Amino acid sequence: MQLPRVGVAVLLLREGKLLLGQRVGTHGAGTWAPPGGYLEFGESLEVCARREVLEETGLIIGELRDGPYTNTLFEAEGKHSVTLFLLADCPESLGQPKRREPEKCIGWSWHDWAQLPEPLFATLAQLKESGFIPK
Repeated sequence: MQLPRVGVAVLLLREGKLLLGQRVGTHGAGTWAPPGGYLEFGESLEVCARREVLEETGLIIGELRDGPYTNTLFEAEGKHSVTLFLLADCPESLGQPKRREPEKCIGWSWHDWAQLPEPLFATLAQLKESGFIPK
């Protein structure tokens, strides 16, 4: 029996813009998504969020805020995930994101929520369609 996995995605905000990377080499290849990954056994959401952001971007983030969640079925890939979104401010003093996992991400860039690049990763597309606006 397959079970859903718990994903953690971090909406990093800088001057009103959201950090997104274009996925490669994994499900959702070619789509745009925030840093994130799967929650590991025994891990808190905050630890997972900080670990994923550091692994993927090299950024060490500060305070995290709870955000919404999505429940996404990836039928073509046979995957199901519940993604918990957390938010964090990412001032320029934290530095610039680096592409630390080139096999998973083409690169990082900042985007206005009203003009996000397409196509969006399914969890982020669901979040946007819900009417949520990150603050």
